[in-house]
Amino acid sequence: MDNINSNHSTPLLTTNDENSPGTFFRKLWEENKMVWHIAGPSILISICQYSLASVTQTLVGHIGTLELAAVGIQNLVISGIGFGIMLGMGSALETLCGQAYGAGKMRMLGIYLQRSWLILLGTAIPLTLLSIFATPLLLLLGQHRDIAKLAGTYSIWMIPELYMYALNFPIQKFLQAQSKVWAMAWISFGVLAFHIPLSWFCIMKWGLAGAAGSLNFSWALVVILQYVYIVSGSCKDSWSGFSWLAFSELLGFLWLSLSSAVMLCLEYWNLMVLIVLAGLLKNAEVKISAVSI
Repeated sequence: MDNINSNHSTPLLTTNDENSPGTFFRKLWEENKMVWHIAGPSILISICQYSLASVTQTLVGHIGTLELAAVGIQNLVISGIGFGIMLGMGSALETLCGQAYGAGKMRMLGIYLQRSWLILLGTAIPLTLLSIFATPLLLLLGQHRDIAKLAGTYSIWMIPELYMYALNFPIQKFLQAQSKVWAMAWISFGVLAFHIPLSWFCIMKWGLAGAAGSLNFSWALVVILQYVYIVSGSCKDSWSGFSWLAFSELLGFLWLSLSSAVMLCLEYWNLMVLIVLAGLLKNAEVKISAVSI
């Protein structure tokens, strides 16, 4: 009888603090901290690296409207095509490196990084022709002759930037898969802080040639510092040096990279179309400059 009474007095659903508002908000805060520990530096990286070209373009505006329009259309059309393709193809590593990291196959992360370098550097070669023949392409799209000629010259000077994209974006995905984002954030922030006075000095002294030189140098500095971080021992489990395995299964890797590029480019190239349309209006220099800024 005592056991029966004891059972009747025991509640079927125990009450505890698991469903209390305080517990909910505490867990929400803990989850937010975990997310922002990764997302915060990633946002800073994107802002800093995107700002490299934006700072240069803004400072070029001190030279003249024609120069600003030329840099704007090069940055958002000629360079924008390469940027979208490279970033999209490099995004294939998000899937592959994430799977390898989750499966504990750390050595494969380094192999995937090298394969992506090979694919993107190979893709950069035909994209270089886009920069070389930028002037006739822009004229074909109906752009003003003076803007097209100056943008074409600037595009040739900016060819090294394309190859920096090919090296940088795979490194980003490689490090992000291992949650090593703070190092990239500090590198990107430091390079941007250095790039602002460098770009100002070079532009005031050498004009558009100085703008191209400072921007190419800053992108190269980002790549070099990130590579030094990788080989310094910070990624000793995932980076064991260059390997011939990187040359295997390139075709499958290429198709995955291309599919990733298509999805991203369809979103990224909207602004490029807007710039081209602005170049068809009267006072194209002013219109392109305004839209690009």
